[in-house]
This record gives sequence, C-alpha cells and structure tokens, in this order.
Amino acid sequence: MKVRFYTCDVFTASRFGGNQLAVFPDAREIPEHTLQSIAREFNFSETTFVYPPANPANTKRIRIFTPAGELPFAGHPTVGTAITLGTIGEISIGGDIMKIIFEEGVGPVPVTIRSMNGVPKFAQLTAATLPEFNDVVPSADDLAAMLTLSREELNDAKFPLRYVSVGFPFLFVAVKGKNALGRIRINVPTMEKLGLKEIFVFTEETDQPDFHFRARMFAPLQGIPEDPATGSAAVSFAGYLAVMDSQRDGMLQWNIEQGFEMGRPSLLFIEADKKDGNITGVRVGGNAVMMTEGFFTI
Repeated sequence: MKVRFYTCDVFTASRFGGNQLAVFPDAREIPEHTLQSIAREFNFSETTFVYPPANPANTKRIRIFTPAGELPFAGHPTVGTAITLGTIGEISIGGDIMKIIFEEGVGPVPVTIRSMNGVPKFAQLTAATLPEFNDVVPSADDLAAMLTLSREELNDAKFPLRYVSVGFPFLFVAVKGKNALGRIRINVPTMEKLGLKEIFVFTEETDQPDFHFRARMFAPLQGIPEDPATGSAAVSFAGYLAVMDSQRDGMLQWNIEQGFEMGRPSLLFIEADKKDGNITGVRVGGNAVMMTEGFFTI
C-alpha cells in the first residue's frame, strides 16, 4: 500500500529555511503501530498524520509525532499542516482569510489561514489553553553549566527563569546577546540530571529589523537536538512576555527569529491579548513553503 505525503518548510517564506514538516493528509489506512516508525524515518522535528474530525463541526484531527514520541500539541506542525491542506485542496479556501479548527491532543485548536490569489501563504494558531506558569526551576548556576556558558552570561535579572506551558512546559532562559546564544553547547547528561525536556533560550539582540528576540530551542532528550522553529514554545513565550508587560488591556505583539545558528532562518510572529491585566489568549503565526510530495510504502 502507498500513502501520499507532502513536506514543507514552516515559519519561512523561502525554500530551505524554517522547520521541516512531513504531512500525511489522509492517514486512515496507516496502521497505528507504524506511525512512530514513519516519524523516525523522516527524522524531522515533527510529522503529522491527518484524520477526519471526531466532531463534524471541526475541520480535521491531526496527530503529531517527533522521532521519539507523540505530542499533544505543537506549533509548526499545526501551521504547516494548515497551509499544506489548503494548498492541496484538502481544505477549501473560501477567501483571503479563512478560519478552521484542528482537533489535537490538547483539544480544539483554532487556526486562521491567510491566502493570496487563492494560495495559502500564512497561518496563525490560537493556543487551546491559556498559559500556565511555574517558577520552580533549576538554579542559574546549574543552567549556565548545562548551556556551557558562564553564570554572568545569563540575563535572569531582567527575564526570570520560568516554565510556561500551553500544552507542555518550556523553560525560558535569557542570555546577554547573540554571542552567548551562538556559543551554547548543551551538556545532555546535565540536562537529564536536571529533569529538563525542552529549553528555550533567547536574547534581545537580533539581526532582522523590527524583530524583538532571537532564540534557540533544545530538546535532545525528545529526539530534537535543536529545533529551527518552535511554534509551541513561541506561543508560550507570548504568555511569558505578556505577564511581565505593564499593559493591562489590548493586544501585544512580538517578532522572533530562530534557527539562524542552524542555517535554517525562521521568523515567528506572536501575539497576546490582555483584559484587566489577565491574559485572555495567545497566538503564533508564520509562513510556510511547499517542498516535496511523494508516496510512502506501507
């Protein structure tokens, strides 16, 4: 049996940038026990398998796998799958702006697709859950050692060490500049000893005009030594930033560059809504570029 797949580069408008994604637009005939093996075979950060929705009011159900396991939610697979399905006609594009809902492990995930001349170019997801925060974190000394940096290169005086989750938690760690960010070398045994799975490291020093942060994300214990673009971390980052911002009402926006150290430049656009000082919604969006299509033999 042959099953069609597509690949795309997500959070980029240029080929060979962003984060790679494999999409199986109709996974109904793929045996359950082969899903993880297929994800390992592609060895991308994530592979998605698409099914009819359990609730007919929703658009599709998607399952997301890293090379190491299944995830309840992830950003670049959600964005890339939406643009892929719209491009190949699995989702009918009804105008320049179209709203759909994906069923994922965390629940229904609203996605807005923006098209140009009927071709999907950009997608933005709204996190299914509001950010949750946890300040019980490893010490700055231990984290610096894990990153192979000096303690003085961490910028935790301005940006607190904090876990934030909209499906699963990322630890956010700020460093002082691109030089420190670029010199990070993860000590995996120390990371395992500290019980860390995903760590998002960022700085305010950027290359791109009108961008606010440059970031790297590491999850070697999840089969992802480094991720070129991490939508789930970025949307959690919107919550991280919003809770520290003094603005009490309205929408906040930030732009992130990621993947530059890997040679896969990625651009992510995040937003947070606040009302009476409370976060009421967080979003992440970006472009995607179709790359390949083919058949996988089962």
